[in-house]
Amino acid sequence: MLVLSRKKNESIIICDNITVTVIEIRGDKVRLGIEAPKDVTVHRREVYEAIQNQARSHDPGTKAINP
Repeated sequence: MLVLSRKKNESIIICDNITVTVIEIRGDKVRLGIEAPKDVTVHRREVYEAIQNQARSHDPGTKAINP
């Protein structure tokens, strides 16, 4: 895992077409802004896992995709 430090309004670039920007830092919470092409899905991990679990329950033979 790559670990980076960023301050408010600083960004990182992923694969030339995804930008993650620190929008706000409040206590132990960090708000991130993510700019990505429309064909790239972006989910919080808990939402992604719920989607994967739901897909598995509808089709037990489906393998989950790791983020």
